[in-house]
Amino acid sequence: MISPVVNALAVVMGSLIGLGLKKGIPERLTDSTMKALGLCTIFIGIRGILVGENTLVLIISMVLGVLIGESLDLDLRISRLGEWVERKFKKEDGENLGIAEGFVTATLLFCVGAMAIVGSLQSGLTGDHETIFTKSVLDFVAAIVFASTKGVGVIFSAVAILLYQGSIVILASWVSPFLTTVVIQEMTAIGSLIIFALGLNMLGITKIKVMNLVPAIFLPILLLLFL
Repeated sequence: MISPVVNALAVVMGSLIGLGLKKGIPERLTDSTMKALGLCTIFIGIRGILVGENTLVLIISMVLGVLIGESLDLDLRISRLGEWVERKFKKEDGENLGIAEGFVTATLLFCVGAMAIVGSLQSGLTGDHETIFTKSVLDFVAAIVFASTKGVGVIFSAVAILLYQGSIVILASWVSPFLTTVVIQEMTAIGSLIIFALGLNMLGITKIKVMNLVPAIFLPILLLLFL
């Protein structure tokens, strides 16, 4: 479990630095920074999508995944979680801290990506933490930028990282017989496609309910048993 803990701490530290810088950054600069980060997110998504080789698995996984996600309305649930946290930390004068948006956006960016999945699997299966440690450095930098633009909600995404990546690390040994190289490639491609969608949202081009797509990431484990 060392890798999820290190990743979560990196986000906390980055967020604290970003919050300290927030008041000193002009609004025009923060807006431009967010757009630049959105473009970087799209680039990361495109690069990861190309890892996949089975288009049929990707399409079926996305369709079934969105059916599951919409049925459970995961997007609404995580938004409500962010709003609940926001109410708990609302200032006494009633000022809105804007926790929900920062929490949801940062959680998706830090948890959905290919590095989060593949790195956590490596940690659980082989004890190799290098991928997650590398991701931690990237997330540290991203958390500074996000916290300076999206606010204090970003810091709470560290809890989601700990739970999400920690669960994958723990479960990795149980599902290892099904995690062939092909399965991991397809999971990476689907996760990257979702990251691409998140980047579009960050640029204001779309309003995709990204969280409702997340179940698709894990469906290749089942689909590739039959296809």
